[in-house]
Amino acid sequence: MEIFNDLLKFSVVDVIDVILVALLLYYVYKLVKGTVAINIFIGIIIIYLVWRLTNFLNMELLSGIFGGFMKVGIIALIVVFQPEIRKFLLMVGSTNFSKRGKLFKQFKFLKTETTDETNVDAIMSACIKMAGSKTGALIVFERNNNLDFLSSSGDEMNIKVTQPIIESIFFKNSPLHDGAIIVSNNIVKATRVILPLNNEKPIPKRFGLRHRAAIGVTEKTDALALVVSEETGHISYFKDGEFVVFDDTTQLNLMIKKDLA
Repeated sequence: MEIFNDLLKFSVVDVIDVILVALLLYYVYKLVKGTVAINIFIGIIIIYLVWRLTNFLNMELLSGIFGGFMKVGIIALIVVFQPEIRKFLLMVGSTNFSKRGKLFKQFKFLKTETTDETNVDAIMSACIKMAGSKTGALIVFERNNNLDFLSSSGDEMNIKVTQPIIESIFFKNSPLHDGAIIVSNNIVKATRVILPLNNEKPIPKRFGLRHRAAIGVTEKTDALALVVSEETGHISYFKDGEFVVFDDTTQLNLMIKKDLA
């Protein structure tokens, strides 16, 4: 009876504590979702819950075994989750708080200043046209992670997104066509951006440096990337360091809009 009375004595700090833990678990789940690490993550949660249960029931032997595993296993977990931990720290350190206003769009009674949504239709039209002429392109969409640390490697811009602008940037004789462009809130923030390459994940040899760069930036941040192949004219879409499969450009258009929402 005394235990249940203690459980009912919830303070405001306890509520905040539970909410923060829930948010932490949610963001960790988002990082590992769709990867092999998700199974390890679920296993850790199960072992932790069993450890807390055995501790609560005063099962000293089992509690000691699981407690020892939790203490020693943390070193192994750091090694196993090294890419995810790096991405999580990058996400925390480069969160774009200017975009947090999107949350308040759900509440009609709160009037907040909103930014322009990216003109995905114009970008897709430009990509389709560039695909037809086999003009290589690499477009990165900024989301919650601020990509200013990448923008500084190229030429900083402040150009509104339109189809002619995108096509002119990647025109083969244009001085801006090398590298990637970063798009945020319907603005081309930077051109000729140098992106980190991914050399660990094996990809088919028919894909070049643009595809490796797209994998690298979407694996290390929450950005999205579009690539138009200069060799084949094929359009590729990347999210969370992976190729995203789509049936046609209409479906791709809707997918990008959904991911940017």
